[in-house]
Amino acid sequence: MIREFCAPFAVAVAMSLAVAGVANAACLDNRQIQQAVASGEIMSLAQVLSSAGIGSNAEVLSVQVCDEGGRLVYVIGVLTPEGEARNLVLSAT
Repeated sequence: MIREFCAPFAVAVAMSLAVAGVANAACLDNRQIQQAVASGEIMSLAQVLSSAGIGSNAEVLSVQVCDEGGRLVYVIGVLTPEGEARNLVLSAT
């Protein structure tokens, strides 16, 4: 039972620590992301993942769009096939 609790907890801690560097930047809320995609300002999540060569079977844990040094990036938390949580920082434009 402890092992079952620890794995999700470890993933959550790893994700929050990994996002900390970009989280200090200004991030868009969900409505702003939808508007930016609709207006063509940024690509959709599916387009970004596809252009990065990430298959549709990837397990996405979290998504943010943040300003990183004057450019918008997707910060995407994914779970690897090995069960590791990783953050991908991919250009949104």
